[in-house]
Amino acid sequence: MRGAETEEVPATGLEPALYLVATPIGNASDLTLRAIETLRGADVIACEDTRLTGRLLARHGIRNRLIPYHEHNATQARPAILERLRRGEAIALVSDAGTPLISDPGYKLVEEAIAAGLKVTAVPGPSAILTALQLSGLPSDRFMFAGFLPPRSAARRKAIGELADIPATLILFESPRRLADCLADLAAVLGDRPAAVARELTKLFEEVRRGTLGSLANQYAAEDPPKGEIVIVVGRGERSDPPEGPDLDALLQTALESGSVRDAARDVAAATGLPRRAVYMRALELSRGTR
Repeated sequence: MRGAETEEVPATGLEPALYLVATPIGNASDLTLRAIETLRGADVIACEDTRLTGRLLARHGIRNRLIPYHEHNATQARPAILERLRRGEAIALVSDAGTPLISDPGYKLVEEAIAAGLKVTAVPGPSAILTALQLSGLPSDRFMFAGFLPPRSAARRKAIGELADIPATLILFESPRRLADCLADLAAVLGDRPAAVARELTKLFEEVRRGTLGSLANQYAAEDPPKGEIVIVVGRGERSDPPEGPDLDALLQTALESGSVRDAARDVAAATGLPRRAVYMRALELSRGTR
C-alpha cells in the first residue's frame, strides 16, 4: 500500500515567510510568547542593530543568527533577503524597538516581498504609538501617526499646517533636543490644543506630561533637553471652513502688500474679530495665488 504523501516541513518548524516581529519598546519582559517562538525558530533574524537585538535575545535565552538590515545597507541587503525567502527560508524582521516598518526601511522589503508573491505575516506586539495614545488621555477613536516632522522651523510649520484640519488626534515622534521648539511651532500653527508628551515608555523613568501645547512648550523650554525616546500626542482641533468673501479678501490683499502672511492674518483677524487660524489659512491661499 502506497503511503500518504506528506508536505515537507521546514527544519525550523516555521512556514517559509517573512515574519514582522514586534519587540519591546523599553521593558524586555514585553516580548510575547509567540515572538519568542518565532525568533527562536526562524532561519535568520534581520535587525537594525545586531548588538541591541543580541542583548534582547540573550535576555530570553534565544540563540540565532543575526544579519543587519537598516537604512544604510538596505539597498544592498534587501536582494539577499528576498533570495533567501525564495529558497523557502523563514526570516524574522525586527526593529531596534517596537513594531517593524514604523520609521524604518522595513516597508520596502515588505513591498518587494509581496510583489514577488512571497508570504509576509506579522507577529504583533509593543508599539510606542499606541502606548502613548493610551496614556495621553486624548480621544483615541480616530488618530493619525505623522512620524517625525522636519527639523527646521519653517519646514516644520508648513508640515504642521498640512495636518491642521485633520479631524483626528495627531501622534508624532520627536528628538529630545528639538522637543521645545517643535511644541512651540505646533502651538503657533494649531492653536493651544490639549496635548501630551510621553517619554521613556515602559522603562523605569517613564513620564507622561499632559497640558496644552503652549504650556508644554514653556515647560520644556525652561529645562535642559530631556533624555530618551519621545512621542507627542495632540488633541484634534475644531474643523472650521476658511472665511471667505470680497471684504475679507480685500482686507487681506491690502495687508499682504505691506506685510507677511502671518502679520496680515494677525492684523485682519484683530480688525474683524474672525478666528485667527481661519484668517491665516485664507491669507495663505491668497498669497499662493498672487505671489
